[in-house]
Amino acid sequence: MVLPTDKIGKTYPALDYAVGREKIREYAAAVGETNPLHHDLEAARAAGYADLVAPPMFAVVYAGRMLGPVLFDPELQINFAMLVHGAQGFRWSGLVVAGDEISTTAEITDIRQRSELAFYEFQTTSINQLGDAVCVGTWTNIVRGVSAE
Repeated sequence: MVLPTDKIGKTYPALDYAVGREKIREYAAAVGETNPLHHDLEAARAAGYADLVAPPMFAVVYAGRMLGPVLFDPELQINFAMLVHGAQGFRWSGLVVAGDEISTTAEITDIRQRSELAFYEFQTTSINQLGDAVCVGTWTNIVRGVSAE
């Protein structure tokens, strides 16, 4: 298989996500986050926020939606039977609160091979309704068993 390195730089259209108060509460409860800013509207407002504050890793909810369009892109030739999650990382630059409208785009940043492993890396950029960046994600997925040609 020849890796589709010509797809480096390919971008994907934005996916939008409306941040809901109950989704923040549910996520915070699921990950064991006890900070009242994520559960108690009065506490969040008393701290100066318009609504509940999403925990930082809530980014996997709004940015992770871009995994589908990228990983299921037939031009990338990803063999799902051999796919493993390699890594992910986030750089946060703003808080997300209930009521925000987050728009996330993705770009293929690297496709390379090492031995019998193919590495597919992409970056997501999430902005809020004001045009402010709130999170940049880096995602690495590895496909095992790729032959050298």
